[in-house]
Amino acid sequence: MAPSHNSIRQMVSPLLQSFRSLSLTSQNILPSSARSFSSSSTMSAKNDKKKSVDPRITLIRYHLQHTATPRPLKFSRTRALRHWTIHRAWMLARRKKLEADELELQRMYQSMHNTMELLRTMDEKDGLARGKEAGRLYRVALEKKGIFGQGSVPVEYARLQTDTPGREAWDHSWTR
Repeated sequence: MAPSHNSIRQMVSPLLQSFRSLSLTSQNILPSSARSFSSSSTMSAKNDKKKSVDPRITLIRYHLQHTATPRPLKFSRTRALRHWTIHRAWMLARRKKLEADELELQRMYQSMHNTMELLRTMDEKDGLARGKEAGRLYRVALEKKGIFGQGSVPVEYARLQTDTPGREAWDHSWTR
C-alpha cells in the first residue's frame, strides 16, 4: 500500500524547514580566519580530487554495479499474482517429489541396515556362534569378489583422479 501524499509531507516537512533556516547570507558564511588553513582555494582543491580518481576504482565500481544478471521482470499486479501462484505451486510440487525420493532412499537404507543386522546376529540367535563360522553370512555379504570381473579393478581406481586431463584424450582401441 502506497503512503498518502499528506503522510509524506508530514515526514519531509521538518527536513525542509531545517533547510529553509539555512540561508547563504553574509552572516552564515564563516570568515576566512575561522576556516581551516589551506594554501589553495576551495574550488581548486575540489577539482584536484576529481582529476585524481583512479580508473581502476571506476572499473571496479562499474562492474560491481552492472552485473550480468538481467533486470527483474516488471509485471502488472494480476500477472505478478499469477506468476507468484504458479511459481509457488511449482516449488511445492518439487518439494513433494524431493521428499518422496528422500523417503524412498531412507526406506531402502533402513531395509539394507536391518538385513545386515539380521545377518550379523543370525548365528548368535540360533546358538551356532562357534569360532570361524560365527557371522559367516555377514562376512560373505560384505565380500566384493567377482563384482568387477576376473582380476580387474573398479573404474575409479583405473587412473588417479586429477584436475588435468590425461595425455590421451580418448582411447579408441579400447574394447570390453
